[in-house]
Amino acid sequence: RLTDNPEYDAEPVVSSDGKRIVCGSLRNGDFDVYAMDIDGKNVTRLTDAYGYDGGPWWSPDGTKIVWRAFHPQTDEEKRLWAGCLAGKYIVPMRLDLWVMNADGSGKRRLTDNGATNWSPSWHPDGKRIVFSSNMDDWKPDLKRFGRNFELYIVNEDGTGLVRLTYNDTFDSFPMFSADGKKLAFASNRTPERPRQTDIFVADWAE
Repeated sequence: RLTDNPEYDAEPVVSSDGKRIVCGSLRNGDFDVYAMDIDGKNVTRLTDAYGYDGGPWWSPDGTKIVWRAFHPQTDEEKRLWAGCLAGKYIVPMRLDLWVMNADGSGKRRLTDNGATNWSPSWHPDGKRIVFSSNMDDWKPDLKRFGRNFELYIVNEDGTGLVRLTYNDTFDSFPMFSADGKKLAFASNRTPERPRQTDIFVADWAE
């Protein structure tokens, strides 16, 4: 057992050298990203902005971390997040991708499209990030984004966005093989099993 606190700890990811763990936690009253040694010691809080910071992922060389975040700006958004904290739950909301150095410095926002961008992980080259988003499923009549999540890849500086999947259902949790030749992901695209999530693997060609 690595953590011992009364609050929620989630989504731990081990660095490629096996020495550090990054995770999300509610231990200080807001949901933030933390890093610790592999034995649970030397816990360091890496984010401190009010709002949701979670789903962190190490870059291949362990020098950077990508994560998803919701930092409320309007009074309505702040009330929404306060309700989530009080009830200890998460609701569908706008999420953006951010990148920071492993020590928490140099935070940079990668997406700013009003959609739900999440489930990021790195290409083995350490220069690109693959993720899931509903940015192309805007519902004009409802004035909100829909439930069709597709896969995208973007440079770690936020440039060069490319859409990778095209269908009318859920694709998410993408992860490259270590050699960069395969991309695994979860999807609800199997017609004979609607709403069931299966795992798929695709060849990756530059």
